[in-house]
Amino acid sequence: MKRLLLIAMLALSAHAHPGVGIVIDSRGNLFYTDLEQVWRIAANGATGIAAPNVHTHELYLDAQDNLYGEHLWYNGETLKTWGSRVWKRSPDGNVVDVVPSHPGFNEDTSFVRDGAGNMYIARRDENVIERCVAPAASPAGPPAARWREQEPPGRRRSRRQAGGAPCVVFAHAPFHDIRWMTVTPGGTLYLIDVVDLVRITPDGRVTTIARDLSGKREKHQVMGVWTDPSENVYVADYANRAVKRIDRHGRVEIIERSTFPWSPTGGTFAKNGDLWLLEATFTNSVRVRRVRR
Repeated sequence: MKRLLLIAMLALSAHAHPGVGIVIDSRGNLFYTDLEQVWRIAANGATGIAAPNVHTHELYLDAQDNLYGEHLWYNGETLKTWGSRVWKRSPDGNVVDVVPSHPGFNEDTSFVRDGAGNMYIARRDENVIERCVAPAASPAGPPAARWREQEPPGRRRSRRQAGGAPCVVFAHAPFHDIRWMTVTPGGTLYLIDVVDLVRITPDGRVTTIARDLSGKREKHQVMGVWTDPSENVYVADYANRAVKRIDRHGRVEIIERSTFPWSPTGGTFAKNGDLWLLEATFTNSVRVRRVRR
């Protein structure tokens, strides 16, 4: 029976799309998505729903501990269309939309942002990564309203604008299939290209630092990607139920394994160095697990 379940899990893993969103704010509150709502585990251990009835795969926290995510929905087999919106939850628990409901996906809003608030968007059809430049000091308000005309000199402007943001081509390479991304506070971007790990430095240099991080070259084999303060990179090898650490020289090490039927999809580090893992099963059950430092 266990073997049959494993075969089913591996068959579905190429098509399943669990969430990767798990973040910790400056007060030690943990937030994670189960694709139906966003949960909060407070610093004192109390658990509750932070954002109800939202289907979001990613989460982002800004410097003021505002939490951002999306809500994505399918309009049924008759229409076969999608709709989406972007929401913000303030530290006091108030949830408001910052990008109203609209047809299609949130293609011009990203939850991958560096310490300066610059936003990074993957244009898979053009094989480019865009960087949407944010001002050094942003007033309160929706993210899309905070960018101004501050395009760096010498950079080609993208054909598309993200909510009015001046977006420029940050990197261009023969990517195969850009998947999940993360960026350090200083602006070094890491992305999963099918099952390879790619690093893009702030000046736009593209380097593949680790290849074949999972057994098959299929999407969703490798899920979330995140970093630690030393800029080691961590990936969730969903297909093999393993968390892998990649150092700056490309050395790969398994640092944690999930027990059947759980697989890691994302992770983040607490201030004390504990690793919090987001895990899912092929039946879409979700849990979080703390790995002590």
